Amino acid sequence: MEFLTKPWPWWVAGTFIGLLVPTLLILGNKHFGVSSNLRHICAACFPANIGFFKYDWKKEIWNFFFVGGILAGGVIAAVFLNAGEPVQVHPELVNDLAAYGVGQPEGLLPADLFSFDSLMTVRGFIMIVVGGFLVGFGTRYAGGCTSGHAIMGLSNLQWPSLIATIAFMAGGFAMTHLLLPLILSL
Repeated sequence: MEFLTKPWPWWVAGTFIGLLVPTLLILGNKHFGVSSNLRHICAACFPANIGFFKYDWKKEIWNFFFVGGILAGGVIAAVFLNAGEPVQVHPELVNDLAAYGVGQPEGLLPADLFSFDSLMTVRGFIMIVVGGFLVGFGTRYAGGCTSGHAIMGLSNLQWPSLIATIAFMAGGFAMTHLLLPLILSL
């Protein structure tokens, strides 16, 4: 049981994900990605006269089970496989955040950035609301999320996925090194 409570090497998850892509393609020409589930949920729960949501979402029902498995796996890991030790955050990250006035993370998220109280600050509003909008807009504009493009699209040698993945990486680096320090200094 101890092997389930300790972190696994990166290549284990990489191997599973790498095998998932061809398996999905072979078993039913299905494409791996998570962001499309929001579209499926909207099409299933809010039938409207909107062209974007007029399709047979029932053909993609397997995707609901996939996301449900992600959620169930997180609950199982948190409740049953929890070793009881606090989450280890790298000391350099703690020092970098402290330099911006962000307190010690409790678990994985610093309460100074990710809490209801922080939402009422300019910094929290930008991080949570504006950031959430930009992620959603970017996902829709790019035609998929990072997992869909970087894992599925690149493995299918799709040129648009390569462009999207490069843009995701460039945007992530710019955000981390240029914009985040400005936002955290607010």
